[in-house]
Amino acid sequence: MLTQVRLFLALVAICLIGLGGPASAQLTDQQSEYYKSWVSTADRAESVIEANRASNASLENLRSEINVYRDDFNQARSANTERIQTLENQLKALGPKPEEGASEPEDIANLRAHLESQLDSLRVPRIISEEAYSRANGLISEIDQIIRERQKKELLERGPSPLNPAHWGPAWADVTEAARSLVNETFENVRSDVFKEQLHDRGLQILILLAIASVLLLYGRTWSEKGGDYLRRLGGSGSGVWTFVVSLLRILLPWIGVVLLTQAVSLTGVLGLRGSFLFQEIPYWAAILFYFDWIGRQIFLMGQAQDFKRLSAARIKELRVYVDLLAVMLILHELAKLFEQVENISDATRAVVGFPVIVLSSLLLLRIRQIRQPVGETENDETPTGRAAGFSQLVEFIRRALFLLGVVTPVLAAVGFTNAAEGIVFPTIKTLVLITALVIFQRFIAMVYGWIMGQGEASQDSLFSVLVGFILAILSLPILALYWGARESDLSEAWSRVAQGFDIGGVTVSPSNFLTFVAIFAIGYTLTRLLQSGLRNSLLPKTNIDPGGQNAIVAGTGYVGIFFAALAAIIVAGFDLSSLAIVAGALSVGIGFGLQTIVSNFVSGIILLVERPISKGDWIDVNGMMGYVRDISVRSTRIETFDRTDVIVPNSDLISGVVTNYTRGNTIGRVIVPVGVAYGTDTRMIERILGEIANAHPMVLANPAPSVVFQGFGADSLDFEIRAILRDVNWALSVKSDINHEINRRFVEEGIEIPFAQRDIWLRNAEVLRNTDAQVPKTETPEREATADRHSGPVKLTDTDLDPDDGDEP
Repeated sequence: MLTQVRLFLALVAICLIGLGGPASAQLTDQQSEYYKSWVSTADRAESVIEANRASNASLENLRSEINVYRDDFNQARSANTERIQTLENQLKALGPKPEEGASEPEDIANLRAHLESQLDSLRVPRIISEEAYSRANGLISEIDQIIRERQKKELLERGPSPLNPAHWGPAWADVTEAARSLVNETFENVRSDVFKEQLHDRGLQILILLAIASVLLLYGRTWSEKGGDYLRRLGGSGSGVWTFVVSLLRILLPWIGVVLLTQAVSLTGVLGLRGSFLFQEIPYWAAILFYFDWIGRQIFLMGQAQDFKRLSAARIKELRVYVDLLAVMLILHELAKLFEQVENISDATRAVVGFPVIVLSSLLLLRIRQIRQPVGETENDETPTGRAAGFSQLVEFIRRALFLLGVVTPVLAAVGFTNAAEGIVFPTIKTLVLITALVIFQRFIAMVYGWIMGQGEASQDSLFSVLVGFILAILSLPILALYWGARESDLSEAWSRVAQGFDIGGVTVSPSNFLTFVAIFAIGYTLTRLLQSGLRNSLLPKTNIDPGGQNAIVAGTGYVGIFFAALAAIIVAGFDLSSLAIVAGALSVGIGFGLQTIVSNFVSGIILLVERPISKGDWIDVNGMMGYVRDISVRSTRIETFDRTDVIVPNSDLISGVVTNYTRGNTIGRVIVPVGVAYGTDTRMIERILGEIANAHPMVLANPAPSVVFQGFGADSLDFEIRAILRDVNWALSVKSDINHEINRRFVEEGIEIPFAQRDIWLRNAEVLRNTDAQVPKTETPEREATADRHSGPVKLTDTDLDPDDGDEP
């Protein structure tokens, strides 16, 4: 088909080019026939759409036929892209065309005309393909709109009420007549010579199929359990993985037996038209029954693994029965649809036949809703958190939805909206079972992950399990759409539009180039991290570069690697970002004002990594915060203080503010130890003792030698200071503590007093206080003395008290 498209495009190009000059090639019949075929198909589709009388099946076939043309035209739209771009660049290199009245050299003019001719010959097929693609796309959209309108009308159409007794008799007659016809045609085929001939020719084959089917149906589950015992010897016993595999084999082997059994019956030729239609659906119905039974068994095993904390064993067994009955209801619903298609029954009969199935299905949903942990049974009293809380909310939402649907659907069916009722209750059943299956498969994948990684049950609450659940939910969306009435063509149409991509600011983003971008960037990011790891652990430790420089090299390598990984991903994915340049330029102004602080920190981080005024491991003091630099990133720097707390400092503060770096370049630093002695102590002796103590400490450098300074005369002591240069200033506190201990020991040995502050309190006008005490009678009790003191007036001030020249001032 693609070859035909290319031939057709070549035909169109030659025809259009031939309008301006003689044709250089003869057209083949195949090329002309292809174009006529498309035009004929498009004209026929427009006539069918305008008439709007074709059946849905005919419209679907017509849509499929047009879709083939559309796919071919879509591929042809992007043909010769590189060649066209090359020609455009060549014309651009020649410069703009001369204005009217102006001329250019003959060679350049001839070359320009030749290039423009080639460019036109390549552009024509793309233009024709674009037009044909648009026409095909429009026809498909119109067909989809007609089918959707019909589906909507059929869903909301009100038919006969199944509660009308007048419809019961004809409905029963139609059912019995269909059963009688099935039996009669089967007996007629048995008595025919064709049946005997089929048995004679295919007897051995039929017998083998029947034998294998019988063995699989009778012993399939037993063999599955024995196979599980063998698989558990390989490892993983207790993880639940092999139990899940055995559960799949328990339904797969019997289902294969059912398929073989139906195939054997079909080979006999005993089936008539009705029997053939019926037996074609039996494998599908058996799959429904086995699938629902498997779901119920998995629910029981999950409850058993949780010690029946959510639901008791009796309730889960009851739930399994209801799930199996839902499978029966689905099979009866499919049987009613088949009955309608084969027998062409009336709407009244269809409503009467489907109503009991709808009612029973609704009752089963209501009963499933009522299954919950009974009051008084053992249950965890802990408040659910995290995943358990989310699961409980989901269960509660489903319970309320089931209650609503269980009440509404029988009412709709009773008043005649049979299609609407069936369009709600049966998709609901399928959706519930699908959600349960997704939970089961998520649990299985998490069990496999826990077995491989050795995490056990902890893997059920891991991030991997959450990601698996998210992926399964995304993958289930097309299935849910099919359950709720979407057509396969709708899904294929949606996927084709997604595959074509979305235009964002002139940049086309499609799943293919997006996945390419992600893959290339992931590879580049991984290589960057591996390179950083190699530099950090293998190469840089063998050099003489200090730790801060090593950290700067590793960080810079990471930023450069990520930049080039993104650049390579954009180039390989084919994103054309030139159209975003104007938009990015307009947004950069607003972003610059809004993110100027972040940009400032980013630039400051680059400066810190390049100039390295501070490095990892330095002891710094910035804005009153003192500690060690533990990490320097692009936006901020992490400082660990001496009380082991982390302080995040923006990089702009380290560049624009005042920063004290105690260990920049080397760790040599000074320590000052103040010492006070009592007045009257020999200062030279103190100077000698302190000097000996400082020189004796191993952390104190001999060159420059420590010094002892007689600082001055303090209020209470003679003040001295030991000023010493340490080998490593990080040990300043320890050295200061050691020196203080040694000073105390030597002062005690030498009998030197270390003074402490003393204060003498002088009371003015003490004679007034003595006179007041003399006036108090000796016979008064202490209580009366306290009362007298409280009621006595304030002490009067004398001239001496008011004299400003008297007192403690010097």
